[in-house]
Amino acid sequence: MRFGIVVFPGSNCDEDAHHAARQVFGQDAEYIWHKDTELKGADVVILPGGFAHGDYLRTGAMARFSPIMSAVRSFADRGGPVLGICNGFQILLEAGLLPGAMLRNTGLKYRCEHVHVRVEQTGTPFTCAARAGQVLRIPIGHGEGNYFASPETLQALEANRQVILRYTDAQGRVDEASNPNGSVNSIASICNEARNVVGMMPHPERACEALLGGIDGRVIFESIIESFSRSAESLALQGAGARRAGLSGDRM
Repeated sequence: MRFGIVVFPGSNCDEDAHHAARQVFGQDAEYIWHKDTELKGADVVILPGGFAHGDYLRTGAMARFSPIMSAVRSFADRGGPVLGICNGFQILLEAGLLPGAMLRNTGLKYRCEHVHVRVEQTGTPFTCAARAGQVLRIPIGHGEGNYFASPETLQALEANRQVILRYTDAQGRVDEASNPNGSVNSIASICNEARNVVGMMPHPERACEALLGGIDGRVIFESIIESFSRSAESLALQGAGARRAGLSGDRM
């Protein structure tokens, strides 16, 4: 499969995502400049972490207007899997592809550390290889990761099972001390209603090799590869069925 990794001026985790996709998991990976208008045949799109356009105005506020975002939106509308990591999550929020907004971290400090997150839902292309309730240890690095949404939006997110990852302690318990940025309901990741667009603040691409201090981020990449393989197999079976039906019709 082919990963399309969108690069904005100020992206600094694009090479990490590219390395994980190509070197760790042996998949095709292509950089896509923010001024491009096509996704170059990508099967999955990643908006990486960093400081797009220097995070001027608000994080992601300028990046949402980049020409490539029209193609990303169309891809997502067709059901294509899109993952926004950290700054990429912020961009998805600004672009309206996910609900809610990001505020400055509680305490107004940049947080760069490993955190624990609990897998709340496995029904997305990015968590299908995980177990519900599984606790992952993945690093974060952000100053504006304090997820906020209106009470009505939060109620809808929880009711529709759109909260994908939640900050917890190492045992999977939600508490204030384990929430690094003050996110409402300890939310670390959400998806859209169609479940093909996911935003997450932790960096799974930085946790795919033991040399980097852990491999819990691998399950995110393993999930999308598994999801793509299932889709390809399903399409192949449908095609085979259609061909058999056509042959049967010819005999008649």
